[in-house]
Amino acid sequence: MSAPMAPSRSGSYLAAFFGVTVTIAFVAFPEAAFEASLAGLRLWLDVVLPALLPFFAMSEILMGLGVIHAVGVLLEPLMRPVFRIPGVGGFAVAMGLASGYPLGAKISGRIRRDGLCTREEGERLVAFANTADPLFMAGAVAVGMFGQVELGAVLALAHYIAAVLVGFAMRFHAGGRMAAQSGAPQGGLFRRALDALVRARQSDARPFGQLIRDAVTESVNAMLFVGGCIMMFSVLIRVLGDAGLIGTLAAAAGRLLPWAGLDPDLALALIKGAFEITIGAQEASQAAAPLLHRAMAASFITGWSGFSVHAQVAAMVHGTDIRIGPYLLARLGHGILAAAATGLLMPLMESRWTAAETAAAAGAAAAGSAGFMPFLQVWGSVTVMGALLLAAMLAASLVLHACRRVVIIRIR
Repeated sequence: MSAPMAPSRSGSYLAAFFGVTVTIAFVAFPEAAFEASLAGLRLWLDVVLPALLPFFAMSEILMGLGVIHAVGVLLEPLMRPVFRIPGVGGFAVAMGLASGYPLGAKISGRIRRDGLCTREEGERLVAFANTADPLFMAGAVAVGMFGQVELGAVLALAHYIAAVLVGFAMRFHAGGRMAAQSGAPQGGLFRRALDALVRARQSDARPFGQLIRDAVTESVNAMLFVGGCIMMFSVLIRVLGDAGLIGTLAAAAGRLLPWAGLDPDLALALIKGAFEITIGAQEASQAAAPLLHRAMAASFITGWSGFSVHAQVAAMVHGTDIRIGPYLLARLGHGILAAAATGLLMPLMESRWTAAETAAAAGAAAAGSAGFMPFLQVWGSVTVMGALLLAAMLAASLVLHACRRVVIIRIR
């Protein structure tokens, strides 16, 4: 695996200028910086840490046990021809789609460090596997911010349709090149998967207790960085807002939004969402714009995910030669596709939106949200969602494998 590229001279100047400017802004607005930092810390401690830490640790444990290697063999018939990534990337895709930012990037970085994919395959994988989770879209955005239970299905469906389209489009990245498979596959698919599990476990060779300790230690360190990013970007948005820069950018963006057919009142939400996903989605839900436009803006922000998440992704793939440029282009495309998909899906449920808005005006949205939460807690949990996604991909892979074998037999 080649070493990551060193920063350019101009890039070093720009980074230094940005760092000094932000530091001066923090010093100039100490009270705002403290309040925003505390709000970011609460968000991380109450929501992000308990939601992601178990999955960070389990992904490391499953990698050490060889389970991911076995899953990779089983998913090879699907992932290689359709998305031009190795089968082992299927686990990263399933966990990323189910658990949200930045777990998909963390697993992708680990796969590249272990030499299980090339640089180009890693760039395709991190662009495909790193998405928002269903609980954030349905619970936090649809119910918590918009007060619209039904909106969760549209946001999630649009987000995942866009994710699959981005994953398929990324198959053409770097000319669709993939590393050649070493030799012809020997034995049945399940036998090869079990052999891959045993080889990976023997290669790791750490005792189970040490494996757990290392997984928890590395996961806690990663989560501390995620929390730091959330706090820093919360402070950055607050300070830039108090300094008037956010308002200036929003005024400029507001003049451009009508060209895209969107309400100019969404400009502030999009500017804040460019930095941090949660703050941007909250601003979009409160904008003085039609529901359709607000939902499209929230979809774009969720697909783009914000510089806060991008910084986390850069840290998760640190030490590899995976470039962030293709990932950023994929996130921009994801945001645009998700917004377009939301615009197409919502009119199909126009009567339900009207009913939901009437119920919200009558004060019934809170009751609807409370009744919906048990469904989210049981069926929308990331554990169930991850298992269902992985099972669906395994089923599709096995069907494709069986079809290929039937075609080979008929040709012979």
